[in-house]
Amino acid sequence: MLEAHAVSVTYTDSEDQPLYEPAPGETPIWDKVTVVALFPDNTLEAEIEEKLSSKLSNSSLATRHYSLLEDQDWERAWLKDFKPVCFGGKLWVCPADLQPPASDGVIMKLDPGLAFGTGSHPTTALCLHWLAEQKLEKLSLIDYGCGSGILGIAALLLGADIVHGVDNDPQALTATQDNCSKNTVDHAHFPLYLPGDFAHALTTGKVQQVDIVVANILAGPLVSLAQYLSAMVKPEGQILLSGILREQAQEVMAAYANWFSFSEPAFQGDWSRLTGLRKS
Repeated sequence: MLEAHAVSVTYTDSEDQPLYEPAPGETPIWDKVTVVALFPDNTLEAEIEEKLSSKLSNSSLATRHYSLLEDQDWERAWLKDFKPVCFGGKLWVCPADLQPPASDGVIMKLDPGLAFGTGSHPTTALCLHWLAEQKLEKLSLIDYGCGSGILGIAALLLGADIVHGVDNDPQALTATQDNCSKNTVDHAHFPLYLPGDFAHALTTGKVQQVDIVVANILAGPLVSLAQYLSAMVKPEGQILLSGILREQAQEVMAAYANWFSFSEPAFQGDWSRLTGLRKS
């Protein structure tokens, strides 16, 4: 496709085979893939056909179609479905250029950029609801897997004193910094780390145990990080875990059972949220 002068090529899932968040640099692929290529509008279909036929078998080209895609402001186009949403009756999450229908409460302006997190996914929504219901004034948090920074910024806007953000993707840290600026959040209250730098900050005492650890990642990493994340929470502090499928909730709770007493899981669709109190 690129040799035929495509300006972009996209792979999408042809069936329903989930691939959960890969590590930076990993490129997993589905078993059956639909390939979408964008060409300049002065490109002739016959020209594309000729170039592709010289490289691909007839079976590879058996199912194909062409359509005209009108140009638009692509960086903003996806935001048409991103509307202001209220969590816990007082926390509004809004695109940066929109206002919520109600002016009271806490308003967070958000553009996720290249990092996951707008509040629309059930895992993020479950966490935002919980944070909005807590008394966070003067508390300290760790947001492990901070993505766009949505959970950490929400906690700070709701009164938390400091949130330490950790993510293995540098682009996520950039998105978090941008969203802090949009919400006039002092960067000193949301220091950001790659995992290796954060581990060093813990061992040197730069980061101490906190009141709440938030980790909205995936069940596998949560299980493997159980002892590490648990050690970050003060006695009688809390942990908030999400990114967990409904059928994985018991497995994750079991991994943390030595350190935490858990409330009943909360569910939204196929996803679950776990909250636990650190044993003294």
